[in-house]
Amino acid sequence: MNTNHSTDASTVIYSLDAFKAFMQEQAQEALGGKAKLALIGTGSRGMYHANNLLQIPQAEVVAVCDIFQPHLDQAVKLFPKAKAYTNYLDAIHDPNVEGVLISSSLDTHAPITLAALRAGKHVFCEKAMARTMEECKEIYTAYQESGKVLYIGLQRLFDPKYLKGIELIRQGVLGEIVDIRNYWYRNNDWRRPLLKPSDEKIINWRLYRATSGGLMTELAAHQLQLGTWVYQDLPDYVTGFGDIMYWKDGREVYDSVSVIYHYPNGKRMTFESIISNKHYGMDEEVLGNKGTLEMAKGLLYLEEPTPASNILQFIQESEQKNPQSLKVAGSSWRPEILYETKGIPILENLQVHDGSNTTGAAVDDGSKGLLESFCNAMITGKSMPMLVEEAYYSCLLALLGNQTMDEHRIVPFPDEYKIR
Repeated sequence: MNTNHSTDASTVIYSLDAFKAFMQEQAQEALGGKAKLALIGTGSRGMYHANNLLQIPQAEVVAVCDIFQPHLDQAVKLFPKAKAYTNYLDAIHDPNVEGVLISSSLDTHAPITLAALRAGKHVFCEKAMARTMEECKEIYTAYQESGKVLYIGLQRLFDPKYLKGIELIRQGVLGEIVDIRNYWYRNNDWRRPLLKPSDEKIINWRLYRATSGGLMTELAAHQLQLGTWVYQDLPDYVTGFGDIMYWKDGREVYDSVSVIYHYPNGKRMTFESIISNKHYGMDEEVLGNKGTLEMAKGLLYLEEPTPASNILQFIQESEQKNPQSLKVAGSSWRPEILYETKGIPILENLQVHDGSNTTGAAVDDGSKGLLESFCNAMITGKSMPMLVEEAYYSCLLALLGNQTMDEHRIVPFPDEYKIR
């Protein structure tokens, strides 16, 4: 089987119709085949994937692996016929295993992915791709040399509302894109309950720098992927600020971050996250001179909405005491006000994820489609075009965000890590 490893930016899927055609063709070719998987990492996100795998006929879990026995036990209960392992190398080298699904801590992504690719196994690895930029580059090189399938857990590439949004952007509905605003607000300490205190760094690995990139790799990596998807370009430099502002509980990663990505044409992309206030929730907003898309909500706002009739407009302006309605004098300045218009849904029956949890959404956020495509890709050798490259850059942007916050300086995008 020859796996498609194209890096031509023009091949990235941005049309909902093209996506559906790809998925249908891939599924048809995979019909009757089996993807024999080892599930490595059986905590919250791993079990979310496990339950999706039970709904995918071509998926067969033949091995499960975790260093934490309670997590391993819950996977064994779900897949009683699968072999159980506590060492990922044993799971990888099980002769019945053709591919691995990695949902373990970030620091283990690179060693497990590299071991699996070099053992001739297909790989699905949760985002972010790796803990360091050097590891990302090493994974990409190993993938290119392996001839195997590599999927990274960026489910937005499989979410219909995001695909439709990108399609509208490419059609010019928003006009010229001038900004991308990403934010993810929560109000919780990001901690998981412990069975005993000694489990702290196994269960709450997201809070420690040796095992996690914090908010940037666990949340921002999803949203920063819009940079290459929308702009089809890389930033020239990055700047930002990070602090442990509220949750002063021994954690090592920031609980408040704000990062700006500057592009060569003067455009920008931002990411902000605070986990001590949830009012604004989560979204990715793409701003053009003709309109705005709230990607997570699937809503379109036009800069010039259809005007009301003259009499209705007069009544509305009078009730609101809108400065624009005053006819007695022209002002040299007036405040810009938010358009009080309802967003236009870009799809029927929108499925919306509120951002409160990354381990599993109340509705399908593209995760099942991503997993199904991986299973089909294992069988056919045909991957989603550009998925690896998109994941590679989303991880680099997240890691550069941490670097600029840690070093308190503007950080240029390093040329040595450009792969296209």
